[in-house]
Amino acid sequence: MLTIFSAFAPMLALAAQATASPPQATQLPPPVPPVPAPVLPAVQADTRPYVALVTDLGTITLRIENKRAPITSANFLRYVDTKRMDGFKFYRSTRSWGPANQLIQAGNRGDARKNFPPIAHEPTKATGLTNCKGALSMARLNPGDATTDFFLLLSDIKGFDSDAPGGDGAGFAVFGEVVAGADVAEAIFNAPISPTAGEGVMAGQMIEPQVTIKTARRVSTPANAPQGCVVKTP
Repeated sequence: MLTIFSAFAPMLALAAQATASPPQATQLPPPVPPVPAPVLPAVQADTRPYVALVTDLGTITLRIENKRAPITSANFLRYVDTKRMDGFKFYRSTRSWGPANQLIQAGNRGDARKNFPPIAHEPTKATGLTNCKGALSMARLNPGDATTDFFLLLSDIKGFDSDAPGGDGAGFAVFGEVVAGADVAEAIFNAPISPTAGEGVMAGQMIEPQVTIKTARRVSTPANAPQGCVVKTP
């Protein structure tokens, strides 16, 4: 018996080895390397301030270009943040100038003690902004004397830009634009005009009754705010 078992021992060892090796059919395929996710361009958060002017005729929302026109923007926001703009008036509409030069003007028409000191002028050739339809521009008599008054443009007035041909080389400082409430600005533009108020170029342009800015407050960035037109494209 021992001799017979000894004869079969090598065969049993080979059978055991064959059983220990997994069949070829059960082997897994090599791992597939992961496909890297596409790199998307970073979306820049809009950190520019927005201000809502609540008027007698509705609300106008403005975007302030505080990076491009920091002096003019800081002056405007100072009136907003101290609530001194509450009670300012829209008092002028340039309907008498025709369709190519449409704007409304607002400012302090009451207590002059609310005025902060005049600010330095920021020409559009320095800021890269332009007086297009919807622009928010600073009103002035001479460069460097602006305090509270501002324009909202209802048409392109490129003659207000500092590099406009035939201009005074200074123009009017753009520092923001309307992003909502253009219909309210239009209603102010079409408000009744006094037949007697105003002198010189202001004659026939004085709104009566004036439209009050009830409150002026910073607001969150509106959803889907339009890109706008005030930033000049190359």
